[in-house]
Parts: sequence; C-alpha cells; structure tokens
Amino acid sequence: MDIIDSIVLGIIQGLTEFLPVSSSGHIELGKVILQNDHLVPKDDQNGLLFTVVLHFATALSTIVVFRKDILDIIKGILKFEWNEDLQFLSKIIISMIPAVIVGLFFEEELEQLFSGNILLVGCMLIVTAALLFLADRAKDTNKKVSFSNAFVIGVSQAIAMLPGISRSGATISTSVLLGNDKTKAARFSFLMVVPLIFGKIAKDVLSGDLSNEGVDFTVLGVGFIAAFVSGLFACTWMISLVKKSKLSYFAFYCIVVGIIAIIFSILN
Repeated sequence: MDIIDSIVLGIIQGLTEFLPVSSSGHIELGKVILQNDHLVPKDDQNGLLFTVVLHFATALSTIVVFRKDILDIIKGILKFEWNEDLQFLSKIIISMIPAVIVGLFFEEELEQLFSGNILLVGCMLIVTAALLFLADRAKDTNKKVSFSNAFVIGVSQAIAMLPGISRSGATISTSVLLGNDKTKAARFSFLMVVPLIFGKIAKDVLSGDLSNEGVDFTVLGVGFIAAFVSGLFACTWMISLVKKSKLSYFAFYCIVVGIIAIIFSILN
C-alpha cells in the first residue's frame, strides 16, 4: 500500500463512517476500484493494523465533535445519581448488546461476507436508500430515545454489520422512525458506536495479531490524518443534514452506487 492508497482509504473511512452510505461497503468497493483485494485484509497483520488505525481516527473525531456532551455525561455519572446522564449511558450499553452478540458468535460468518462480494454490497446499499427515504419523511418531534428504543436501534446497528448497510443510516433512520427527535437520534447514533469501536480495537490489540514489523508509519500516519479530518467534517455535516431532513440526497447516491455495483458484479 502506498501513500495515495492510504489517503483514499482514510477519506473513504472518515466520510462513510458518518455519512449514511456504508463505510464497509465503500471499503469493499475501494478494494475493487484500486484493484487490490488485500488493501485491508483481515488475515494480514499490517492490514489489520491499518484498519485499527482508521477506526481509531474516526472514533477520535466523534469524541472531538461531541466532547461537550461526553464531558457532561462523565460529570453526571460522577454524581452517582440515577440522573439523565447515567440513564443515557445505560441506553448506550443496552444498544451495544445486539452488536456484541453478533460480533462474538458470528464473527467468522461475517468475515466471509467481506471478500469483495460486490453484489451483496449493491443490494444492501439499496436497502440503505430505502431506510433513508423513510427517515426523511418521518415527523419531527422532541421525544428522547427510550430504553426500549435503544435496544431496537442496537438491533439495527447489528444488522448494519453487513457490508453495504450504513450503520449511521440504519441507526438514525430506525431512531427517527420510532418517533425520536432527529437531532437526538443523530447524537445517540454517533455516541453509541464509540464504545464498540474502542472495544474492537482493544480486542484486536489483545489478540496478539497486530504487528508493526515492516510497517510504513508514514502511510499509517497519512491514513490516520485523512480519516480523522474527513471524519470531523462528515460528523458535523451529518448532524446538520439530519436536522434539515436532507437524507434523501444520500438515498439517491446509494441507489446509483448500488445499481452500478450490481451491474459490475454481473458483468464480471
């Protein structure tokens, strides 16, 4: 992997982690476009390290954007009261349960789907588009995410582990369709993934599969910066778009890319 590949994949990860177009699906498409199925391989130590670095960059960008919210939650928890902040944290934990179960018990089955299966990616992008169209047409409210809502949103997050299903698109759409305030839905969607990302990073680090042998740290650093900066932009922009009910634009994009991916898979 060279610096250009690193920048491209970093930008793809940073933008698509937050924009509702599926980061995993675009990474798979990126492999095909760059004609290299081993840019971010699951069974390669350097590839795994690169993946971890990109995910850390996007998690860090989320923390920067929501730094005030996170500090308020921490302060609320330290009061040791069943207040709104502790309740919010509890909802985040509940939302993590489905994805944790899928990650623990179906990891091998999921990894088999990440092998350049462009047909699957195309079909799932069209599913993402349908969710975005529905979400844009939902009525705006002032309702907060409830405990039961948190679990349902968590189920949608687990389903979004499929390449082509946008995690942010699925979770925000599910939350909005459940009648929650659009801004609160976006906030919950972005904050609920941070513990999962750090949990996955910790798992990869503790597995002993990571290695810095033969790693080009310039390539890693460039990829990190590209993912972090594009993540900051995408996260901030996405919050504004959800508030203004502009998700349909991404729905059209997902349909176009999905159809192209399906056609490409059939012709090849």
